[in-house]
Amino acid sequence: MDVFVIPVGSTRYELYCEVADASPEEQEVPATGILGQLRHRFAVMLKAAEERQHRCRAGEELEAKGLMGRLQDRCLAWVVESIDEQRLLWHLRRQTSAVAIYPDDMRFEQAMTLIRRILQRDYDRHRVWLVVDTLGGILSLLLVVLPGPNVVGYYFTFRIVGHWLSMRGATQGLERVTWSDSPSSELTILRRVASLEPGEREHEVTAVAERLRLQHLITFFDRVAIPRP
Repeated sequence: MDVFVIPVGSTRYELYCEVADASPEEQEVPATGILGQLRHRFAVMLKAAEERQHRCRAGEELEAKGLMGRLQDRCLAWVVESIDEQRLLWHLRRQTSAVAIYPDDMRFEQAMTLIRRILQRDYDRHRVWLVVDTLGGILSLLLVVLPGPNVVGYYFTFRIVGHWLSMRGATQGLERVTWSDSPSSELTILRRVASLEPGEREHEVTAVAERLRLQHLITFFDRVAIPRP
């Protein structure tokens, strides 16, 4: 598995990878009982969110009708964002080796310090949100009296399972993965890109993404590096 240490500013970094859109199935989780129900709800919401993402990329107009339709669309949009943010950790949890690809103006030891710091930060963040979303999931049980699927309940189930998988991925990367190094001059170029004008920035990031064969790097870079108004 290739893990890219992406400079998103002069001193900020984020981890990035590109993997297939395969669902992170939990083969070790029993298919029955409460854990089985959580796994099923997670898979249902994940499939619906990925279908929505594919339709958006294809340029389809998504029109949600009624209050529940708009609520479902908003939940799916949040799930899509969560998928993009957690995909690396979900896949890292099953790895025993990984390649750290980092700017070539850094040493491997510096890159690994950053990787471990980011993984520990992500573990701590997902642990906090696991507690918060578990409480939200419990409160969402009040909505079961309403007709139709409990979209909010499915959303919190997705969040709970997603945080749990992310914590496992961070732990795997910190404690069990054997890391090898691969310095990259292309990533060094990105260090100055965030301060460029939008048109020039997109041109530079697109050129780097093409040379590295990273299809979605421009979307990731815009999301994590560009301040939102």
